[in-house]
Amino acid sequence: MTQTRMRRPGLLLIAAFVTLPRVADAQLRTVKAELTPIVESDGVHAGTTIRAALQVRLPNGFHVQSNKPRDPLLIPTVVTVDAPAGVSATEIVFPAPTDLKQIGQSQPLAVFEEEFAIGVRLELAGKLQSGEIVVPVRLRYQACDETICYGPATADARWSLRIVPASAKVGATHLDVIDRIAFGHGEKPTEAAVTAVPRAAAPAGTDRGLAELDDFTVLATTGGYQGASDFLRFIHDAETGVTQAGLFEGRGPLAILLIVFLGGLALNLTPCVLPMIPINLAIIGAGAQAGSRSRGFLLGSAYGGAMALVYGVLGLVVILTAGTFGTINSSPWFNAGIAVLFVALGLAMFDVILIDFSRFSSGFRTDEGKRGTFLLAFSMGAVAALLAGACVAPVVIQVVLFSSNLYATGTTIALALPFCLGVGMAVPWPIAGASLASLPKPGVWMVRVKQAFGVLILGTAVYYGYLAYDLFSSRWVDASAVTSSVQEKLKAGWHASLGQGLSTARREQKPVLIDLWATWCKNCLTMDKTTLENSEVTSALAGYVKIKFQAENPDEQPVKVVMQRFKAVGLPTYVILRPKSTTPIS
Repeated sequence: MTQTRMRRPGLLLIAAFVTLPRVADAQLRTVKAELTPIVESDGVHAGTTIRAALQVRLPNGFHVQSNKPRDPLLIPTVVTVDAPAGVSATEIVFPAPTDLKQIGQSQPLAVFEEEFAIGVRLELAGKLQSGEIVVPVRLRYQACDETICYGPATADARWSLRIVPASAKVGATHLDVIDRIAFGHGEKPTEAAVTAVPRAAAPAGTDRGLAELDDFTVLATTGGYQGASDFLRFIHDAETGVTQAGLFEGRGPLAILLIVFLGGLALNLTPCVLPMIPINLAIIGAGAQAGSRSRGFLLGSAYGGAMALVYGVLGLVVILTAGTFGTINSSPWFNAGIAVLFVALGLAMFDVILIDFSRFSSGFRTDEGKRGTFLLAFSMGAVAALLAGACVAPVVIQVVLFSSNLYATGTTIALALPFCLGVGMAVPWPIAGASLASLPKPGVWMVRVKQAFGVLILGTAVYYGYLAYDLFSSRWVDASAVTSSVQEKLKAGWHASLGQGLSTARREQKPVLIDLWATWCKNCLTMDKTTLENSEVTSALAGYVKIKFQAENPDEQPVKVVMQRFKAVGLPTYVILRPKSTTPIS
C-alpha cells in the first residue's frame, strides 16, 4: 500500500504562491472603511438634541490618522455633517488617539484603531414637523498600516431621525456605544472645518468636459514619473502615431501561451529534471516496463497531466484571490521582501544556495504491487509538482507572480499561464513513457539552461527592488506644495477646467495635454518641478492646450469615469488628445 506522510516543508511552495499578490500603484490605493450610523433613541422630539455616532470599522491591521495628526503632512480624519434645514451639528467628539510606531518614522503616529466611534450632537429646531428626516454625514480619512500610509479616501453615511410629537415616548438604543463617547468634551464644528473638505466636488467643467471628450481622439497615455527625454519621446510618439508595444502587445493570446509553454518545456532540460525522467518513468511502470507503447503513453500522460493540473489550480487560486492580499502590495517593505526573495531564487539557480523541495519526496513510498497503475502515476505527478526541485520552484513562483500582475491589467489569458507552464513540463512524459523518442543526453549544457533562468529571475528581483525604492521615496508629500505648484502652472496658462480647456482646443484646433494630479501625489509635484519645467519639454508643448485635472478621489465620480476613460491606473497620468474635426468651431 502506498504510504503518504505530510511534511511541513512540502507546503512552503503553496504558501509562497498564496502570498504573492499582484502589484498595485501605492499612490492610488485606498483602504475602505465600513461605516455604521447610530443614534441614542428610536425617536426624537423637535426642539431637543440627540446624540448620534458614526461607528467605523477598518480591515484588520489598519488604522486611520487622528483628527489631529502629529505630522502636518498627513491627512487628518474629518467628519462633515450635511445638516438639512432645521438640524445643526453642535458638537463632534473624536476618540482619544493611540500611538502607532511606524517603521522608518522618528515619532509615533496618532491614530484611531481598527474599530472606533465618533460622536456628533445634533440639535433640532422646534418648528420641525413629525416624520422622517435624513442627516447625511461624510468621513474623510487616511489609512495606514505599520509600514506605510495610503491614499486619502471618503466614505458616506446618513442618520435617519424619526421626529415624534412631544407627547410620544421614545426608547433608548445603542447606549452601550453612545454612553462611552465623551460628549460635553468635544469640539464645535466650524465653518472652516466644513469647507476644508468639500463633498468630492467635481473639478471645474468636468460634466461639460466629459461631453467634449467625444470630439477628441486619444493619441497616447503615460503615467508615473517621466524624465525629460522619456516625456519628449512620449510627445513625439503621440504626434507621429508611434505606439510603444508592450511585452505581449500585438502578439495575441496564443503567442503569450506559446512563450510560457516553451519555458515549461525548457525546464525539462535542467539538471534537476532531465536525469530524473527515466528514473520516475521506471517507478510508475512506464517506458520499457509498460508492456506496450500505448500503456506507457497513458501512464506518462497521467504523470505529466497531474503536474499541469496542479500548477493550473494553484495558479488560479493565487490569481483570483490576489485582491484579498492587495493592500500589502503598496508597502515598500513588501516589495523589498519580494526583491530579496527573488535574489534568493536567482542565486539558487546558480547553486549559491539550495532551494529543493524534491528532497522531501522520500516521504512518499510506493509498493511494488501498485507500480504501473494510473493512480500511482497521477499521484506521483501531483507530488512532483508540489515538491518542485531546485531548478523548477523559482521559475514556477515567478510565473505565478507574473500571471497575477498580467491579470490585474485586464489580460484574462493570464489565468491559463501556470497551467500552460505545466503542460510544457508535461510534454516529454508521455513521449518518453511510450519510448517514442530518446531523451537528450545529460551534460554541462543543462547547467547553462538553469543559469539562463537564473538571470531572468534576478532581473525580476531588480524590478521589485526598484518598486520598493520608488515607494519609499514617494511616502510623504506636502499637499500645500503640490497645490502651490499647480497654481503656478495655472498662472502660466494651463487650464483648471476640463470643459473650458477642451473647448479652447476645439476652437483653435490645437492638441491637448491633460495632466491628472492630486495633492497627495508626490510624483505629480516632482514632474511639475523638473520635467514640465524643462526647456525642451515646454518648447514641445508650446502649441498645446494644457489642462490640470484634479483626480483627488479616484474612486469617486466624476474622477473615476475620467480615469477609466483614459485607462489610468495611477497618478500622475498624462494624456495627449487632438480634435477630431478639422474645421475650427467658433
